[in-house]
This record gives sequence, C-alpha cells and structure tokens, in this order.
Amino acid sequence: MGIAPKKIGLFFGSFNPVHVGHMIIANHMINETDLDQVWMVVSPQNPHKKKNTLAKDYDRLNMVKEAIGDNIRIKASNIEFGLPVPSYTVDTLAYLTEKYPKDEFSLIMGGDNIGSFHKWKNYETILKYHHIFVYSRPNYALGDLADHPKVTILDAPLLDISASYIRKCIREDKSIRYLVSDRVYEFIKDSGAYKFL
Repeated sequence: MGIAPKKIGLFFGSFNPVHVGHMIIANHMINETDLDQVWMVVSPQNPHKKKNTLAKDYDRLNMVKEAIGDNIRIKASNIEFGLPVPSYTVDTLAYLTEKYPKDEFSLIMGGDNIGSFHKWKNYETILKYHHIFVYSRPNYALGDLADHPKVTILDAPLLDISASYIRKCIREDKSIRYLVSDRVYEFIKDSGAYKFL
C-alpha cells in the first residue's frame, strides 16, 4: 500500500528569525483548513545581492526546526536552497509537483501579498494549478484576486511583530524573550546568529 497523498501548504519566508507570529499563522492554517501539513519554506540568501541582515541559511532553517519542535504537521523545508536564485514561486511549485506527484501543494500568504500577486512571475499558472490561503492583514487591500475561486481568505490571529524589530532588540542588547519560542531564544543566544548584524 502506497503513502496516501497529502495536502501541503507552503509558507514561504526568510524567517529571520522565525517568531511566535509565524508559528501562530502556521498552526492556524492546520486548524482552519483541510491541509495535512504546513511546510515553512526558508528562502535562501540571494548570492547576487550584498549580504544584508540575513542570518546564514542553515541557521534560519535550524531556528524554524527549533520553533516547530515535535509537531509532525509542520515541517521546516530547505527545498529552495538547491534551486537557482532568485527562486520564483512558480518554479519551486513545478519542482515540488514533479518530486511529489501525488501530493497537492497550496500557497499560504499574507493579505499584503495577494494584492500584488498579479505581478508575480506566471501568476496565472500558479492560480490554475494551486490553491492560495490568505491570512488577511489590517490596512492592506486584498485586490481583485480575493474573489478568485482558488483563493480562500482567512481571519488568522495576527501579532504585530516583525523580525526586523527582533533583530533591532538583539543589536541593542534588549530581551527578545516571548517574541520567539524558548528554543529559538536559546539557539540565538548560543549560536550568536545575529551578533554581527
């Protein structure tokens, strides 16, 4: 007997660092949709861009793993680390569909992204073959695609936390406890992942 096909939601991000707001969204998608799993896809550093405030790729991946802990329905993915940069979502979806032909992949994105989704590379192809789950964000217009049959709008509990604010706290030697999970907090403290940013 083969493995049953899965419905997988792809939650892309730099997760720099992953914080409790990200985890609340991932968990909400598991609770409120028919997704079997959420994959948190860590975006790689673009080698053509100057090194900015991004921590190392594998540090960010490991922090996502630490944040997830033992939840088997949420997974950290480094799938884009081996793909050409910049990685376009349509290409990542094509690669995953070929690699896991039985599984069904959807996108998870914020309301700030769906409004400009028509500017994405081959966005019509994405909408033709994949569903999009959108967590609405205050002060962002959802645009015309909000009514598309392949788009589902969800009211997720959102926290007004940004990774840039967390990095600023680290630079200023302020506590980030409770903004990130305990395990991510320990990882940042022990690894010095953001020491030189």
